[in-house]
Amino acid sequence: MSTVKHTTERALQLMRQLPRVKLNNIRNNPGAYKTQKRGRAQHGGDKHGDGMKSHCNYMRLGYETGNTPFYLRFTYESYYKDHHLRREYPPISLNQLQTMIDTDRIDTTKPIDLATICLTGLYDFFPDQRQYGYQLTDEGANIFKTKVNIEVQHANELVIATIEKNGGVIRTAYFDPYSLQALRNPKKFFERGVPIPRRMIPPQDAIEYYSNPKNRGYLADPEAISHERLVLAQKYGYELPKIEDDVDYEMLSETKDPRQIFYGLEPGIVVNLEDKSIIRKREN
Repeated sequence: MSTVKHTTERALQLMRQLPRVKLNNIRNNPGAYKTQKRGRAQHGGDKHGDGMKSHCNYMRLGYETGNTPFYLRFTYESYYKDHHLRREYPPISLNQLQTMIDTDRIDTTKPIDLATICLTGLYDFFPDQRQYGYQLTDEGANIFKTKVNIEVQHANELVIATIEKNGGVIRTAYFDPYSLQALRNPKKFFERGVPIPRRMIPPQDAIEYYSNPKNRGYLADPEAISHERLVLAQKYGYELPKIEDDVDYEMLSETKDPRQIFYGLEPGIVVNLEDKSIIRKREN
């Protein structure tokens, strides 16, 4: 091969030796382009950017469980319907009540109501959270052995039978929120120096309960309550004690007027704690 003297001839000779130019053999010169590689995890630096968020799949609120809203994927519970508007009755068991009596926190020679329970210091409720007193539960029904005259806001059949089996008396009574504030802390209420208000009547959805003699409602007919006491004694198989022949008949027969809040204190009375006196409205 003869020596090529001209540059053009050298270029043509090089082109004859190279393969034909095709799409599959066209590429950049080495080092002409540097590939950027994003680091992983803590080595990623600022390469993650907001652009990655556009690739995320954010479900609509309430559709986290799939294409069907979560509230349609579960069975319906009627208890949760308007539960924030329902009246609540924090529980006290018969076992707790017996403990309060055994530790001399409650005097059984006097009627027991919501104010008596709160003054023990072992129970509290909050009327501003739609708590309307307490319910007496049947836990400890087999050990309760005290004769009491008690006023509750809610009680089941076994609780009523346990109280009456021991010769006691039980009543279920409704109190409006303002009356509950007075019963929750009587001393604080009397220090305000305002007259004792009248208890309001129950709302429409509670009148049926407090008028039912089976529930020992305070609005029920006394004769109907006496009949239901006998029926309940026959159902549970115990002999019903006669209240009329009891030595504590005066205590057991003491009740409140449907408009009365405190035992022995009528509506409109002002209690002066400093002078330890009661101011009544003058009658013309």
